[in-house]
Amino acid sequence: MSDKKKILVPVAVSLILLGIWEAVVRAAEIPLYILPAPSAILQALAAERSALLLHGLVTMKETLAGLVLAAALAMVLAVVMDRFELFRTAVYPLLVVSQTIPVLVLAPIFMIYLGFGMAPKVLIVVMMCFFPIVISFADGMRQVDINQVNLARLLGAGNLRVYSLVKIPGAAAALFSGLKVAATYSITGAVVGEWLSSDSGLGYYMLRVKNGFMLDKVFACVMVVVVLSLLMNGCVKLLQLILLPNLRKK
Repeated sequence: MSDKKKILVPVAVSLILLGIWEAVVRAAEIPLYILPAPSAILQALAAERSALLLHGLVTMKETLAGLVLAAALAMVLAVVMDRFELFRTAVYPLLVVSQTIPVLVLAPIFMIYLGFGMAPKVLIVVMMCFFPIVISFADGMRQVDINQVNLARLLGAGNLRVYSLVKIPGAAAALFSGLKVAATYSITGAVVGEWLSSDSGLGYYMLRVKNGFMLDKVFACVMVVVVLSLLMNGCVKLLQLILLPNLRKK
């Protein structure tokens, strides 16, 4: 399938589904507070653009801080896990188990210890983004050609140079794979934190309009969350193309 068809086919299917949605809502005269039509959602999006922009900037600030912190911590831990096999054996199962704990369970605990400011929202983003980055990067370094590592050591490279010249560059593609997954989840993490306690942000806005049964504005907010998630993913892809131009065709 050509690249053009890969874009046109999903767009066409989406437009058809939206048309069916619009027709069903209008034909059945479904009330706005039960299911708004796509046209009503677009009208709400236009009418609330200023408020959504203001709250969206707050959410993006929390998201970027959490994603950067998660990436930094994950990269350091992945290198340590790769360098010390015993440490990896001890920590890897704990990382997997940590993913079985719902963030909604941990979020109230974060609020108790960190208060109701920006810190707990950032920490929730870190919790949601940390795992895919550290696992992808650690596994990527283990898959680096051992012959390249041995050659570097044969030429006199110490551990620091082996990682900076061989292992980290060799695992860069895996790192960006984890970053793209984490970036997609990052907005959701910030919104979840704002649901529990906040006076600004898209999560706060969504709860406020939901309590007023303004479902068209709820859907408009969801659209903004989706767009921001795709934007975060796209920014990571762009960064990958800039830093790893050799992977452009992959």
